Amino acid sequence: MRRVIRPIGLLIIPALALTAACGAKEEAKPAKAVSFNEDAWQPKTEADIPNDSLGASIKRGLYLLRFTPESLPKYATSSLRCTSCHQNDGLKKTAAPLTGSHSRFPKYMPRSGAVIALDDRVNYCFTRSLAGNAVPVGSREMTDILAYLAFISYDVPVGTKIAGTEGIIAMKDTLVGDIARGEQLYAQKTCVACHGPEGKGAGAIPALWGATSYSIGASMAREERAASFIMHNMPQTAPGTLTPQEAFDLAAFINSHPRPDSPGKELDWPLGGAPADVPYDTKGGHKAHRPPASLVTRANPSGALVPNPPRLGPGK
Repeated sequence: MRRVIRPIGLLIIPALALTAACGAKEEAKPAKAVSFNEDAWQPKTEADIPNDSLGASIKRGLYLLRFTPESLPKYATSSLRCTSCHQNDGLKKTAAPLTGSHSRFPKYMPRSGAVIALDDRVNYCFTRSLAGNAVPVGSREMTDILAYLAFISYDVPVGTKIAGTEGIIAMKDTLVGDIARGEQLYAQKTCVACHGPEGKGAGAIPALWGATSYSIGASMAREERAASFIMHNMPQTAPGTLTPQEAFDLAAFINSHPRPDSPGKELDWPLGGAPADVPYDTKGGHKAHRPPASLVTRANPSGALVPNPPRLGPGK
């Protein structure tokens, strides 16, 4: 009887392979760091919007930012539009840019004392900065706005904070604004030429106070936030020409006037930590700083509320 002799090497190699597969542990590979060059990155613009169904949604979202009161009169009831603050379609670095916003949410918001989604943050703008009503989450209009925010956040890694995109650029020094000096500057620095002697604005130029301006719950109602925006962006014909003190004086004058109320504002900063210049009392114990002369009652108070995300089960 013939014996079948098999090469030893052919037996050893499969055995080693089996051992490696079953018994050996692969070394853990370190996670690769996300590389993001902010200086080289450029947000996409209207010219980059694709010509497809998604592109149609992105473009509708962009136009909602540009023509907010004309497009959504039931929800944007003031004279402001999204681009009044988020200038250049939300791309201007000194004017509360929206670039990368889609990559930073959900996030914890101290004013709410909760982690909120991006659609809730959008609705804070509608209810506070635009002094209007919350846009239904899941509606085509809200989806279109989120589509545009995702579009101008393209290639920004999750959690990345781009310069200027945490809101209005913070002032290096917090000064004390003088209302009387601000009144004089309002006439001298061409503010009155666009916004009018009564701050009512006209057309695409927003009202700075009164029933059609931003509410007391808006970031702009804080003296430092308004001063920073004014110094970096106003007047439009010569931005950056005001001194910090002039910006604070103008902010104090503008915010001393009546403006819409912000229903539910007393619940803000429930855990404390409200900025010193918040112009109303808060749940966390803050006392109003230089509140406006009076508040205009909102026509639909319940529509101006953006509740924290609901809890579906037990837990703290």
